[in-house]
Amino acid sequence: MNIVPVAKFNMIEQQLRPWEVLDRNVLSVIGQLDRDDFVPETYKGLAYADCQIPLPNSASMFPPIVEGRMLQALLINADDHILEIGTGSGYITACLATLGKQVLSLDIDSASQQTAAAILQKKLLNNVEFETKNAFECNYNKAFNVIAVTGSVESIPENLKKSLIVGGRLFVIVGESPAMQALLITRASTKEWITESLFETDLPALMI
Repeated sequence: MNIVPVAKFNMIEQQLRPWEVLDRNVLSVIGQLDRDDFVPETYKGLAYADCQIPLPNSASMFPPIVEGRMLQALLINADDHILEIGTGSGYITACLATLGKQVLSLDIDSASQQTAAAILQKKLLNNVEFETKNAFECNYNKAFNVIAVTGSVESIPENLKKSLIVGGRLFVIVGESPAMQALLITRASTKEWITESLFETDLPALMI
């Protein structure tokens, strides 16, 4: 018996929905993608559990409830251009690529990007570009509809705020353990941003 459909169903019904992840598009994408395909072999049994999953480069995967809340808050449209900071396992990359038009995923770890790229290729997700660089030291030549930061940071990265189009959304977890805030930052104009606190959490820092 294949336990993946049951585990995925339970994750959606017992973790995501109770945590107010109700967006149909987000739940559809999470239902389509097999999260265990992105999880290191040692932790396959925890692929749908409510926990962080360690990755080989000392990073970790967000718990499913955080992934769901992030994707829902970003209000991703089919024509959105997305910047992902931290490729990680490639699972969030795959979710973003399925929801939006184009994803640029940045990470300092080329090995993890190669692993993620191979998985996405098997899933025929060809709308992702990978670059190996420190995202917080970059000035971008284009602006994005959506920016997703997949690890916590001490403060809001100013270069990312400025890389949003007007109306663009940035998800970032800010603070120091044990008290961090998940924030949604929306660019209201060329000189104004609106910050909304979504929930409290405590997650590992992004590897930079």
